[in-house]
Amino acid sequence: MNIELVSVIMPAYNSEYTISRSIESILSQTYKNLELLITDDFSNDNTINIIKKYIKIDHRVKLFQFTSNSGAGVARNNSIKKSIGRYIAFCDSDDMWLENKLEIQIKFLKKSQQAFTFSSYYVSDEKGKIIRKVKAPKIINLKMLYKNNYVGCLTAIYDTKMLGKIYMPKIRKRQDWALWIQIIKKIHQCQSIESFTSIYMDRSSSISSNKISLIFDNYNFYNKVLGFNKFKSFNFMLIFIFYYLLKKIK
Repeated sequence: MNIELVSVIMPAYNSEYTISRSIESILSQTYKNLELLITDDFSNDNTINIIKKYIKIDHRVKLFQFTSNSGAGVARNNSIKKSIGRYIAFCDSDDMWLENKLEIQIKFLKKSQQAFTFSSYYVSDEKGKIIRKVKAPKIINLKMLYKNNYVGCLTAIYDTKMLGKIYMPKIRKRQDWALWIQIIKKIHQCQSIESFTSIYMDRSSSISSNKISLIFDNYNFYNKVLGFNKFKSFNFMLIFIFYYLLKKIK
């Protein structure tokens, strides 16, 4: 297998309590040929100093800094623009990869000759305790992806040699979901990896205002980002809520 460079895209914002373990989980990958491009979204805590410590000990870590807060999607796009790897992979500054994550996924992409893939992952609480598993569906297509975001951002990888560089829309929420839809529109469907490769930290609040916000965020996503009319947006919002509640029950 040719050892192609993987560009790991990480946005950071006030992540001083979590970013060290995220960075270390990437640098300790069994697949070594990678670059870690961190775009800091105008942090005002100790995040920058922590990143600079890793830059001193590992040349694969690269830092870019914003002078104002622009959102995770814009920060990811900046790192994608600066990347030089064939493969684009994503990991947020509070998530972790298992050590063989890249090795498994790059091997799969080469063998299957796919342009995009994702995997199953674990979910932990803020103390690091695993609280549930998210099993990736074997195959996703555009119809499925309109109904629900089945792709965990921390597990996604796409091939720029086959697709070119594809960027996220400049929105604050659901920008990763919009990116997967752009990709699937190009390739029609893709196969996932059922192995668990990553750990997502669940920092969500359970207050009702956030649940209401979730509903409006998804309506706006369908209406303003995907361009669906109001009726179609409302219907897809209801479908999303159904799958969201089903996932919570499971």
